[in-house]
Amino acid sequence: MTDNAAAVRGKIIVITGAARGIGLATATALHGLGARVAIGDIDEPAVQAAGKSLGLEVAVKLDVTEPNSFAAFLDEVEARLGPIDVLVNNAGIMPVGRISDEPDAVTRRILDINAYGVILGTKLAVQHMLPRGRGHIINVSSLAGETYTPGLATYCASKYAVVGFTEAVRVEHRTSGLDFSLMMPSFVNTELTAGTKGIKGFHNVEPEDIAAGILSLIARPRPKLRVGRVVGTLVAAQKFMPRQVSETLTRMLGGEHVFTDDVDPAERRAYEDRARGLAE
Repeated sequence: MTDNAAAVRGKIIVITGAARGIGLATATALHGLGARVAIGDIDEPAVQAAGKSLGLEVAVKLDVTEPNSFAAFLDEVEARLGPIDVLVNNAGIMPVGRISDEPDAVTRRILDINAYGVILGTKLAVQHMLPRGRGHIINVSSLAGETYTPGLATYCASKYAVVGFTEAVRVEHRTSGLDFSLMMPSFVNTELTAGTKGIKGFHNVEPEDIAAGILSLIARPRPKLRVGRVVGTLVAAQKFMPRQVSETLTRMLGGEHVFTDDVDPAERRAYEDRARGLAE
């Protein structure tokens, strides 16, 4: 057994937004290594099907924007499985398009799920973990939380919020015995990127790559992990470039059009309808 596998075996790990994509890939990987995984998702039929497929004891509907729903979810996990070791706040949405075309309801929905949902989940999990003096919260942000991309203005805002919030909470609890980590994926081959072409010269990463990163964070807690490595390095390096150089590089790589003009609406429609709350 590898060190990473040994580190998760028997741990009680909770994952939000786990009916598909990164959440499901992470649940699959950790369950396969012997973790006791519980999953929640707003899509009740999908999360129950995922839980049944994996043989999970807890796979239930979860609205991360609703305090009673999130609190009841964590209470159920602890009642049925035991004290939570790790919470992975993964639930998130990524509608794309120009800000002038974004309905106010969609703006609020992005912020509610991507930012408030993470804040709420973190706060509730801390209340469970703090008396025990142990626990680990992994908040899934994005490299969009360290850079900015046309067509993703509100999404970027939500992910910047997750970065700032998680860093502050980590320092606030530095002597508590709790760990706080940021998972920072680049663009991932899930429904979030359906109908888009990606950045020129770079490949999207797979959900399994993010799952492997989350596994490594559980095994060796640290403040931040970027995946994939090349795009993450580029984003980190841009902070030290003059703004004009950084933004020229983004234009050269096609970044101004990936989520505005180069989107295939038909290929993306099913995801957009669900993300915008039109298909629930």
